Amino acid sequence: MTDWITTPVEPRFLRGALDVERTAHGVLPHRLPARAREQFPDPSLAMMESQPSGVRLAFRTRATAVELDVLHTKTVYRGIPPLPGGAYDLLVDGRPAGRALASGGNVLTIDLATQSVETRQGPPGTVRFAELPAGEKDVEIWLPHKETTELIALRTDAPVEAVPDSGRRVWLHHGSSISHGTNAEGPTETWPALAAARGGVELINMGFGGNALLDPFVARAMRDTPADLISVKLGINLVNLDLMRVRAFAPAVHGFLDTLREGHPTTPLLVVSSVLCPIQEDTPGPGAADLDGGKLRFRAVGDPSDRSRLTLTVVRDQLSRIVAQRAVDDPNLHYLDGRDLYGEQDYAELPLPDEIHPDAAGLRRIGERFAERAFGAGGPFAVEGD
Repeated sequence: MTDWITTPVEPRFLRGALDVERTAHGVLPHRLPARAREQFPDPSLAMMESQPSGVRLAFRTRATAVELDVLHTKTVYRGIPPLPGGAYDLLVDGRPAGRALASGGNVLTIDLATQSVETRQGPPGTVRFAELPAGEKDVEIWLPHKETTELIALRTDAPVEAVPDSGRRVWLHHGSSISHGTNAEGPTETWPALAAARGGVELINMGFGGNALLDPFVARAMRDTPADLISVKLGINLVNLDLMRVRAFAPAVHGFLDTLREGHPTTPLLVVSSVLCPIQEDTPGPGAADLDGGKLRFRAVGDPSDRSRLTLTVVRDQLSRIVAQRAVDDPNLHYLDGRDLYGEQDYAELPLPDEIHPDAAGLRRIGERFAERAFGAGGPFAVEGD
């Protein structure tokens, strides 16, 4: 029989979260601070920022068995077969060492046609990892990137302590659902997580599905978050939500970057445009979702002749121009065309299953290419001397 040691889940054990909320069950990691959460009425963003993409428990221990009690909330869409349950990935001394699922949990059902939401309450569950290697080691448990997860209790068969600062650089990234991890097979397989592992950096992932929208409260949250490297990936959500016209876009981008520079005046800052998305390259939003035989596909329904509205081609032209203009006085500001991460040849080989989101193989390719272009020799995030 295992002699378990129960350790309260405290903020000192969490990485990748900007805030921690106390709940009736335990603690809930957030990827936006409380002040920001007071400034948006959109339940979609509330759901997305509470899904802990990039958030992980990190501790040092001699334990060979670990249990984590959780209450997770799985999101399903009416008429679409549910995806597998969210995975918890185990790393030991930085290397993959296991993957597990939690039982129980709540289910949030969304009807895309009516936007109605139903919640079915469920019991907490337990994630178990056994047969860890003996001896002192650094352990990370990456939380499911697409399931809101309350952390209730951590049990181990040896004491745990917080991991000292590794001295690794902190990379703060903001983007859309592709950055959040749609279609990733596990939390360490989102493209930012893959790129961070290759770049040897600590990730804070502020990729919010459907919500990379130049919101000022996001810029302020990033401004106030310590970071050594910053990237913002912009375009697809602004287009497919038909959120703003061309007239508003450039000033909004300038304002977002101005806010970032208030807190990070010389930090390497990379602006990334959208990867290739044929349905939105030259056709503005809004986007529409179709269900065909239980498969979700998106299409753009805007008027291509309306030059006041954003397309991905317009967004890329504007972002390239804005960065070039600002870089004259800001040598640490850089631009990356998202089609260098996933372009026409990639679409031919690895098409977008729903016409917007890459599949798992496409996400891996994006992560590898971002690591090469950003962290590789000569890249904006390269270590000096590389």
